[in-house]
Amino acid sequence: MYDPTVARLTYRGLLGRRRALILGALPVLLIVISVAVRGFTGADDQVASDILGGFALATMVPLIGVVAGTGAIGPEIDDGSVVYLLAKPVKRPTIIFTKLIVAVAVTMVFSAVPTFLAGLILNGNGQQIAVAYTVAALVASIAYAALFLLLGTITRHAVVFGLVYALVWETVFGSLVSGARTLSVQQWSLAVAHKVSGGDLVTSDVGLTTGTVLLVVVTVAATWFAGQKLRTLTLAGEE
Repeated sequence: MYDPTVARLTYRGLLGRRRALILGALPVLLIVISVAVRGFTGADDQVASDILGGFALATMVPLIGVVAGTGAIGPEIDDGSVVYLLAKPVKRPTIIFTKLIVAVAVTMVFSAVPTFLAGLILNGNGQQIAVAYTVAALVASIAYAALFLLLGTITRHAVVFGLVYALVWETVFGSLVSGARTLSVQQWSLAVAHKVSGGDLVTSDVGLTTGTVLLVVVTVAATWFAGQKLRTLTLAGEE
């Protein structure tokens, strides 16, 4: 189910100079903000939770997921180079699964690691806040990567739709409309983080069981649909 050659090509495409700069910009900004806030306010659990929840999890993680998820396959479909990949003796579900693993790994590295570091800077992991939001970033990375990988297979405007979801649905509607929060990867991952922290600073609008089930269902469904979509792409001469 995992092809090293496909993985190597995908890593090379995602970690090229331009995308690497994009992927690294938000983590660097998070660290800079954390250092500045710690310098001005000192160690404050509430401030740490606000920054990690409001910026790291609500903005940085989904945006990195957009870049990694759509970038894992979207450009190949857009420029037609995917035909060379499909011509190889590799099953198409294997291609999707491999690209998902790469997208998840890249999203985790560029989101969970800086989230943990920021948490340590802000309050030294007081009340397990750094660990809780890091776990939330890890589980959210899986779901975001799957969702945005699916978008990359079904539309040439995957980045646009991904940004709309990440910035409009997750951030705006998720903050203002209570019903929308239950259909948010952010809230599902926060349910897991709340369990890890065991405190009141990390909260979610959904329960742990609901959040976990929805994370799994969305990830599996998005991966399956992406595989089905890739199956419909035919090469010249295929019947």
